[in-house]
Amino acid sequence: MKEQDLVILLKKLTSKGRALSLRKLAEELGMSASSVSESLERSKKAQLVDRNKKRVNTLALQEFMIHGLPYVFPAETGRVIRGIPAYVSASPLKEQVTDSSEQFVWRYIKGNARGQQITPLYPSVPEAALRDEELYQLLVIADTLRMGRSREKEIAIAELNKHIRNYVEIEGEYYEDPICE
Repeated sequence: MKEQDLVILLKKLTSKGRALSLRKLAEELGMSASSVSESLERSKKAQLVDRNKKRVNTLALQEFMIHGLPYVFPAETGRVIRGIPAYVSASPLKEQVTDSSEQFVWRYIKGNARGQQITPLYPSVPEAALRDEELYQLLVIADTLRMGRSREKEIAIAELNKHIRNYVEIEGEYYEDPICE
């Protein structure tokens, strides 16, 4: 798995029943179509999408995000910079985590916030997040699962569950049992 694989899977959760072509996914995420194709192939091997690479295996994705993100894609923080709010400084966490006075941001030259830098999962994340509010929220949840404290992670898990329920209501549940292949 690579960081962009998670970004692509999160974008697929925001599809609301519309089929996103490789080209459209690439365009909306600021990636090349070939990198999206390679990513979906990796996700298929990891059983995070179905055989046709259309539907997300929400159970596997949820388990990976909750238990794997801090180990596979740990968040790195840096100096104070200009950017867009991230982690507990952005929705849906900022409304629920009131004990954080520190600002966190993803570097973005056109950003209007200043705070401690968090390296996003993929370089194009800030622009992709600004184009899609639901993706932005999912990326904030991912950051929280990557670096949050226990209470923050509990809130992030509850928010992740809401997004997954919305996806399942539209797309239907998908789980591939590797024993049945």
